[in-house]
Amino acid sequence: MAKIRFFNLYLTVSLALTGCSDQSMDRGEATVAPATTSADTLGSNTDMNAINPFFEPSDLYFSYPPFDRIRNEHFLPAYGRGMAEQLAEVEAIVMQEAEPDFDNTFVALEASGRLLHRVSAVFNNLAGAHTNDEIRAIQQELSPRLAAHDDSIVLNPELFARIEKVYLGLDELDLDSESRRLVEKYYSDFVRAGARLPPEGQQRLREVNIELAGLQTDFSQNVLREINEMAVVVDSTEELTGLDGSAVRAAALEAGERGLDGRYVLTLQNTTQQPPLAHLQNRGMRQQLLEASLARGNRGGPYDNRDIMAQVLRLRAERAGLLGYTNYAAYVLEDQTAGSVSAVNDFLGELSGPATRNARQEAEMLQQQIIEQGGNFRLQAWDWPYYAEQVRMERFDFDDSRLRPYFELDRVLSDGVFHAAEQLYGITFQERTDLPVYHEDVRVFEVFDTVGTTLAIFIADYYARPSKRGGAWMSSYVSQNGLLGEEPIVANHLNIGKPPPDEPTLLTFDEVTTLFHEFGHTLHGMFSNVRYPYFSGTRVPRDFVEYPSQVNEMWATWPEVLGNYAFHYQTGEPMPAELLERVLAARQFNQGYETTEYLAASILDQALHQLPVEQIPDADELMAMETSILSLADINLPEVPPRYRTTYFSHIIGGYAAGYYSYIWSEVLDADTVEWFRENGGLTRENGNHFRQTLLSQGGSAEPMSLFRQFRGRDPDTSALLERRGLRGDD
Repeated sequence: MAKIRFFNLYLTVSLALTGCSDQSMDRGEATVAPATTSADTLGSNTDMNAINPFFEPSDLYFSYPPFDRIRNEHFLPAYGRGMAEQLAEVEAIVMQEAEPDFDNTFVALEASGRLLHRVSAVFNNLAGAHTNDEIRAIQQELSPRLAAHDDSIVLNPELFARIEKVYLGLDELDLDSESRRLVEKYYSDFVRAGARLPPEGQQRLREVNIELAGLQTDFSQNVLREINEMAVVVDSTEELTGLDGSAVRAAALEAGERGLDGRYVLTLQNTTQQPPLAHLQNRGMRQQLLEASLARGNRGGPYDNRDIMAQVLRLRAERAGLLGYTNYAAYVLEDQTAGSVSAVNDFLGELSGPATRNARQEAEMLQQQIIEQGGNFRLQAWDWPYYAEQVRMERFDFDDSRLRPYFELDRVLSDGVFHAAEQLYGITFQERTDLPVYHEDVRVFEVFDTVGTTLAIFIADYYARPSKRGGAWMSSYVSQNGLLGEEPIVANHLNIGKPPPDEPTLLTFDEVTTLFHEFGHTLHGMFSNVRYPYFSGTRVPRDFVEYPSQVNEMWATWPEVLGNYAFHYQTGEPMPAELLERVLAARQFNQGYETTEYLAASILDQALHQLPVEQIPDADELMAMETSILSLADINLPEVPPRYRTTYFSHIIGGYAAGYYSYIWSEVLDADTVEWFRENGGLTRENGNHFRQTLLSQGGSAEPMSLFRQFRGRDPDTSALLERRGLRGDD
């Protein structure tokens, strides 16, 4: 699918944005005709048309979504009318007598589809943040229709002829750099979407896109449903020994909500490893929890994703072949900063050797820990987090649970995340309780710029719930652009366990870091200062989008910031300096493991998407293929499973297909940028303004690496990343 701004209709919410720290998107069956997208065919009625809140722009402040008036029954009629309106707008562009030029073709396209954008923004976000059976059913109905709608635009030969004519005469036009880039990107997107294919090729591409839309929706819904169903039920507190009291009470509360009074439920996160594994003393319980996680999507039953993933891979490979690429990864990477399959393979290979070397050394250390504690078993994947935590405590006199009392959510947010942004950029925050929300846990803030004018609206949705997909991500309801005079409304989503009533929300160190990370995406969206919606905020290549968010993580432990928020929630005492020193000293500990599990998932993603059609495994072969890929890459360590297995790898079913490498690719830029801040005095307005003006405000309006050079003054240097992860040294 071409990444064209006004086709922002994907049915799963962006993971990065997405995420993420981990983020998603995408689309799919061939029985729906592209033209049958009127309001009537999508189920509207006269009464609903009269009151549908999407039919007109919101009258709330900053065009904030009227969540209190939006009902599930509004979505289909709004989508129907929105698609019909956009097709009429495209037809008007095509039918005009005037010769194609920048304004009557490109600006007109940028301004099209406003109703469709309004409903898509809300629906896409709710589908990830607060779904239900009705929304899932709507997703399944809409996905093939939206795929067909998109193709009816990008495969419109008359429209492409206008775009191509302007593109071929681009050097003769007096356009500013952002406008020129818009022409270039539209032309590239249409070509990559199949505009140059012969009619029979375009027809097959339409069929592939529609089929993919349905399959990808099914995959995502299976992941969410199974992650709720596969929660581990525990009979006694003895089996939970090692978890703190708050975690045990939360497990009891979860069990009660499921009608299992007197028992305990450990819910799963979307990653392979699960947080309780670092603390559960009962080895059998650790094994049960990890095996439940690893079995997701590949154990048979209604949520088995093996056949879906095999079909998705096959169709993606076919799509790439239709468009002239050797494989799907080659198609994706051409449009990223990496540029090619070989560049990504070389990069991952360069890191995997040092990472696995360190992981094997760490495994020997943990095995010794087991022996010293009287164990007579070999280290297994479910043991690693537990014994790593033991070694961490001994080596650094550091117990992660000792940090939690200093990380109370409200204080981390207001005196940490917001405070850092205030110091760096001069912006301020005020909570709004008068604007409606879609769930009682959601909070809304108005963000003011340095001169006191409103910069953005920020929506904070931090607690886990069964209706929310896993992970953490940033998303947009309204994206800044000068063309339409729109200002940003952005949201952050996390999955923090909600404590029992009247207890504080205490965060782990990882959750604190994630809070800062996702707000880095938010800053990228809020500071956007571009003319065209296409380039707004985080609409940059996938292997660049994580860069600003990873930079923002640095402030979580910056002394001036940490000293402003890390206070004991009961005593009010600041976090002891020696405890912070241990946190920082321990950061390189276990990096072999953490880097290896990430790289294993990245290599799986690349290898599966580099297969030609004839080598795509079928459902029964998929998991064996996964093992083979990891073995060939010399990264198949049984004690270090991939961060995601193929059947619950939500990133690659969406916007990170052949792009999961992006996090560590972006970390090269991030680590180098952190060094720049240190060299230039750290948390200062001057530094913040420079980062905002040269990079954060630019969105996708210029080539990403040119923005980095504009900020840094040179190309990136990988040495800071290797130093950060402790991966320096001979292989």
